[in-house]
Amino acid sequence: MPYMEEREETPDGVFSILDTDLYKLTMQCAILKYFPNNVVEYAFTNRTPHMRFNTEALIWLNIQVGKLVNVYATPQEIDFLKSACPYFPEAYLNYLLNFRFAPGEHINFVLDNEDPSGFGDLHISIKGRWVDTILYEIPVLALASEIFFKYCHKDWNHDGQREKACAKGVTLLKEGCLFSEYGTRRRRDYRTHDLVMKGLTDAAKEGGRAGWPGKLTGTSNVHFAMKYGLSPVGTVAHEWYMGIASITDNYRDANEYGLKYWLGCYGEGVLGIALTDTFGSENFFAAFSKTIPAVTTAMEGPVATLPSAGNTTSRSDTGSLTQVHPPLDAPLRGQGKAQHSSKTYAQVFAGIRQDSGDPIRYVKMARQFYDSQGISDKKAIVFSDSLNVDRCIEYKKLAESDGFSPSFGIGTFLTNDFMRASDNAKSAPLNVVIKLVSADGRPCIKLSDDVGKNMGSSDLVRRVKNEVDYTDREWAEGDESRRWGEEGDK
Repeated sequence: MPYMEEREETPDGVFSILDTDLYKLTMQCAILKYFPNNVVEYAFTNRTPHMRFNTEALIWLNIQVGKLVNVYATPQEIDFLKSACPYFPEAYLNYLLNFRFAPGEHINFVLDNEDPSGFGDLHISIKGRWVDTILYEIPVLALASEIFFKYCHKDWNHDGQREKACAKGVTLLKEGCLFSEYGTRRRRDYRTHDLVMKGLTDAAKEGGRAGWPGKLTGTSNVHFAMKYGLSPVGTVAHEWYMGIASITDNYRDANEYGLKYWLGCYGEGVLGIALTDTFGSENFFAAFSKTIPAVTTAMEGPVATLPSAGNTTSRSDTGSLTQVHPPLDAPLRGQGKAQHSSKTYAQVFAGIRQDSGDPIRYVKMARQFYDSQGISDKKAIVFSDSLNVDRCIEYKKLAESDGFSPSFGIGTFLTNDFMRASDNAKSAPLNVVIKLVSADGRPCIKLSDDVGKNMGSSDLVRRVKNEVDYTDREWAEGDESRRWGEEGDK
């Protein structure tokens, strides 16, 4: 019997600035501190190009994106961030409280290659200062998915979504999995997401009573973390390293730069899961093995190790974030170059995130890396690439057998897992992304651990592959067009 809450009405579109992934906020904070004036451009890609949009959908998308001008942080939301995310300095929270979307200045939509029935290819571009535009990605992707299933594919309903999510959570908890919900960007709609969160928390309560070994560790969606009393989880995205590579025009060392800037903003002990596959994990591990500069902010002496320069001043205005030099340019006064500590990034970071390629190969590579560094304490691996229940259970055993502490960020499998109402066959989700395509006028690229997820101009990709000693690898299960099943599957 369905829960009564499933018949509750929920609003269209996005109505909270916290209805986004935590890592967009953590990156925005660091960007405000180090890159407040750098201009970037994002582009939308539909990795399921046969799933096309119509004019009616485009009109609704324009309306909903336009409504973002009325979406801003409330004092209650800022209070939640102060409590749940104490690593945010007051200066950033003040900035966020006054932050306003300006979609009319930043976003452009086009529908082209329309067929006789009015369906075409959706193009979205976002351009402006990085700090002003970074928060668009998640709501725009969520809206794009919502409009597709509102206007272009209507053969579905919300029946059973809460129960389905609960059943998945129960299995994961019984199997001892630590998992978080990561499904905002490709959710079917807000109502689905809400039902999924209800189902997962139902499972967590049942697991607590029964003493099951697993745990629902949180959600990447800050709004739902606030609504359901969960921890908001996440650290950094590929965008961070991609943007830094283009701004510095140094793709080979971008992983190291990104790690330096991250510790310069937050220090040790928080937000300590590193994403490895922006320019190939081999290149990342080479940077991960390096010692950390003793100075990671423009501050001098012991205060350099504090989470943020914003916490070392008596001021709370945003200038206390932006009036510092990047860590690469901030050696101790009177010395020609920055000193280094005895610690490496690999020692300081709590673990790594696997987001592409063959998980079996990745775990073996990670084990070999940590062993080569003489690191014997148990490190975490967060798996986040096209997961389902069976894969979580498989990867848990794999990671534990090699001495890691595994956890899982599960997205589309939770928030866009539907069957068609007419025949109970698969109603496939959209596979859509928004990625950086340029920063300060230089192109951005990504070199994944699965060649199918690479992006960028072919000439630059070839050049950077040589610079970072990247090797093309394909993962048999990494087909981007059918990651969560094909339309009509039984």
